[in-house]
Amino acid sequence: MYLKNKDKIVRWSFSFLTLLFTLLIWNSASAQFFRGEVLDQNEQAIPGVSVSWMNFGIEAKTNEKGVFNLALNDSLPLPIFFVASYQDNRDTFKVDHFDTYWVFKMKGSLVLEEILVQGERSGSFISKLLPVKTEIINRAELRKAACCDLAGCFETQTTVQPQTTNILTNAKELRILGLSGVYNQVLIDGMPLIQGLSYTYGISTIPGSVVENIWVTKGTNSVLQGYESISGQINVILQNGEKVDPLYLNTYINSFGEKHLNVNTGIHKSKWNSFLAFHTVQPAERIDKDGDTFLDLPLLTRYMILNKWYYGSKTADGWSILLGLRYTDEKRIGGQVSFDQKKDVAKTDVYGQFVQFQQPELYTNTGYRFDATHKLTFIGSVFQQNQNSWFGVTNYIARQRNAYVNIQFELDWGKLAKHNFKAGFSFRHLNLKEEISFSTDTLARTFAGKYIREENIPGLFMENTFRLSEKTTWILGLRADHHNDFGWYITPRSLIRYAAGKNTDIRASIGTGWRTVNLFSENINLLTGGRDIIFVEALKPEHAINMGLSIVQQWESSNANYTLSADFYHTIFQNQVFPDYNASPLKVFITNFSGRSVSNGFQIESSIKLIKQWDLKFSYNFLDVYRIINSRKVELPFNSNHRLLGVISYRPISKIWQADINMHWYGSQKLPDTKNYPEAFRQSDKSNPYALTSVQFTRTFKQFEVYAGCENVFDFRQNKPILSWQNPFGPYFDTSFAWGPTRGREFYLGFRLILLKDKKNLSL
Repeated sequence: MYLKNKDKIVRWSFSFLTLLFTLLIWNSASAQFFRGEVLDQNEQAIPGVSVSWMNFGIEAKTNEKGVFNLALNDSLPLPIFFVASYQDNRDTFKVDHFDTYWVFKMKGSLVLEEILVQGERSGSFISKLLPVKTEIINRAELRKAACCDLAGCFETQTTVQPQTTNILTNAKELRILGLSGVYNQVLIDGMPLIQGLSYTYGISTIPGSVVENIWVTKGTNSVLQGYESISGQINVILQNGEKVDPLYLNTYINSFGEKHLNVNTGIHKSKWNSFLAFHTVQPAERIDKDGDTFLDLPLLTRYMILNKWYYGSKTADGWSILLGLRYTDEKRIGGQVSFDQKKDVAKTDVYGQFVQFQQPELYTNTGYRFDATHKLTFIGSVFQQNQNSWFGVTNYIARQRNAYVNIQFELDWGKLAKHNFKAGFSFRHLNLKEEISFSTDTLARTFAGKYIREENIPGLFMENTFRLSEKTTWILGLRADHHNDFGWYITPRSLIRYAAGKNTDIRASIGTGWRTVNLFSENINLLTGGRDIIFVEALKPEHAINMGLSIVQQWESSNANYTLSADFYHTIFQNQVFPDYNASPLKVFITNFSGRSVSNGFQIESSIKLIKQWDLKFSYNFLDVYRIINSRKVELPFNSNHRLLGVISYRPISKIWQADINMHWYGSQKLPDTKNYPEAFRQSDKSNPYALTSVQFTRTFKQFEVYAGCENVFDFRQNKPILSWQNPFGPYFDTSFAWGPTRGREFYLGFRLILLKDKKNLSL
């Protein structure tokens, strides 16, 4: 929430600090404990291991990082036997002192096999260990679809909805809770590298081949990553050299003629590892299936190189260093089929869109662990993007520089060090320069000029994770950030998890979030059509409160595993910036909206793993996203109130092949109001419901895989989605009326070559 009165800021902060430190002092007597971690033979952390002292009634369990805290008392003799039990395995270790941090490696092949089986239960699952409801999508799930880029990684999910924001250049965003992708926070290895100018095409520059897993949460999240994440957070964890195979090669081509090539390699030596990836996309053929003279798929050329280095261990004493570097060079050409970028740019003979940008980025996560309970971490990232774009006769040139710094201190405290306290300082810097001009303009548009923004936002934050009992975990966090133009913002958040039973988790969250608006990059269609842009007032930051409740129930039997989850999230905006397209067909008005703006999202999902061969998932999603204008409820466009998803995967015991089917059904959507348009350009108020089905078949050989599939099997498409496509330089030309797929059925064929570390077959 935004507090103009500094006295209120002080009172809020003092009250929160008093509460937090009272809880810190509570039950924080300096009880002695024995701390360490349990690993498997591949040095991977094992969560959920029961640890105890032999012949003494003292027990504990390892957390999600494999770390345990086991109580000590004066009656324990030395030497003593330490017992670690995991599923059907039990190892005993002799301990002769309690003075240092111990690392235990469980032995026996059964341990590793059990870990493998657990990982195969589902390619996506809800973590039982984290206080926040977190859906984890791993590489097993990513194999079920082509996953050419990050947007394609959610073909089998309901929580995240990929949405096309510009059909001519195929720009996309990731929506959560029916809200624009700007309201969720997309992180790469925990870093805010998709922001501002990079928002428009950033998610498309991450190929699925470099993704290790994706963590998705709804609603407000931890304050450690910042003040954003109003509707949710998507953290994309890229692969690292420790797990990746020496060589991974993936090639792909679709029926439009677009080609993809991905090459990954990794090195792992003692305490350090390196991951290197190269990715390129080569353009499709010029295809126009619906005869509107516009390309169904833009001509995309991309080159990306990524290198990650890692040293040490986050759980062991001493240094741990992650260093990542990435460079992307991309060009997109869309528009009419005959558009030639070299001769038609800036002219009115043929309409085209041309976008080219370069983006280098560097990030690090460097930590030093002093001992079992104290750690200091430095997180930093910098990136720059230079972009040159043409949308018809509109030239958009932009340059952005971003820097992010986060320094945080971590302390495990309390009896058995069950609780975890983090506090620190963050700083964000954004420098964005945008220049808009027209080579010629018969429409008398008025928004040409230079737009310069510079943001410097220092912030202080603190957060504590209270493990109040074996059943209850509570996260309480607060941050205070100062924007150089808008002053102080206070962001409180609270999240709680209660284990109502062995397989039942109830979670609740409430908190605020805010963000500044990057108008053109977040609403790229403002530049693609013939409308004039009218700035009614200076734009203020958007801010909202979000609250949510979720229940997860699991069942296990000898032949099947079941998960049923349901959640509801409610978001209320105190200020929101939403371009008004309805007031005039020739203009769009940019204002702050401080009235009632609400998003209600309900989702229920069931997933089943049957006899280790069948994966089934069914989900229903209800969205109610609206504003109250003049005492009247007005639905926001392009949201299906009702959505259904069905996913069926089959893989025989031999694992030599796999078949996947994804079925999506979308209910009708509210569309923009066109009652003030000329008769020829008026559109329906609602879209038609539609369904999409995709299939993929994968055949596994000794060290390679062949996969083939079809997206949109029944060839549904929104015919001629561009308004006034016959006159692209006229006043009513508009590309923002797309509500469904616009390119119809698409076949693809791919090949993966994998040289495994252990020389085992892929089918194992």
